[in-house]
Amino acid sequence: MSDDTSNQLTDEEKALGRTLKKSVHLSGEELVAINTKRGLRELLDTKNVDVRKALVKLRYEQELERLQVELVRLQRSVQLQGRRVAILFEGRDAAGKGGTIRRFTEHLNPRTARVAALSKPTEVEQGQWYFQRYSRHLPNPGEIVFFDRSWYNRAVVEPVMGFCTDKQYQVFLQQVPEYEHMLYEDGVELIKFWFSISKEVQAARFKARKDDPLKQWKLSPVDAHAQERWDLYTRYKEAMFSKTHTSYSPWVIVKSNDKKKARLESMRHVLAQLPYDGKDDAGTSLAADPEIVLRYHRSSASLD
Repeated sequence: MSDDTSNQLTDEEKALGRTLKKSVHLSGEELVAINTKRGLRELLDTKNVDVRKALVKLRYEQELERLQVELVRLQRSVQLQGRRVAILFEGRDAAGKGGTIRRFTEHLNPRTARVAALSKPTEVEQGQWYFQRYSRHLPNPGEIVFFDRSWYNRAVVEPVMGFCTDKQYQVFLQQVPEYEHMLYEDGVELIKFWFSISKEVQAARFKARKDDPLKQWKLSPVDAHAQERWDLYTRYKEAMFSKTHTSYSPWVIVKSNDKKKARLESMRHVLAQLPYDGKDDAGTSLAADPEIVLRYHRSSASLD
């Protein structure tokens, strides 16, 4: 914060004061004091607020809001033009896919923005063409659909866990580029994200879920094998990239050890890739950080 001794607060200090009002119970005198630099500093000290962390969170929230405004504009254009947009979120367990999707959809109109998070296939679905149950969830004209895991379950999770046969796996790898090319030719705008984390970060997030009663629902039997089968996941992940990365449907890798950066930069990528009215007047930069978001290259080393 500034060392300026005047009583005039900067915009950032005002925002920090508003955050303090929301998160901490303040008396009448404290509410008055928060409107001056000295009073704000003293309150931050007495309430044991880490100013550096508070500012980092504040800047994240401000940038998130700016990007969410642009997502609302994008949705409006998709709706008016009758476009169909599908965004796939793939990655290892605890990579931050669900949290990112929640930030994407937080302020979107639920009538034309849907999340597809399919559960275990039924007995009937197991006897169908593999892509059939996913096709039912593809976007209708004017819709954006966010897939929290997708048909790529068969590329990594299912073979690692023994949920499919080798023949089913091989058929999938053969059919998926053809399937996505049909979607491309039919006008579906498809973005494929892979959220990449380190083994150590995944272990830490699993522990946090286990220790937090509000997050224990996120744990699944599959998670228990994620660490011990890490290398096997890596092998199937690399095979998936090699076989299914195409010019019309490329893989975009998001480094997600830092959840907040992953959320912001994946939003930027979507906004940069898709046209929409008002894009030239965006209230923030739409250029994703190349250190966080990068397109897969076959010559690149494994990122996680």
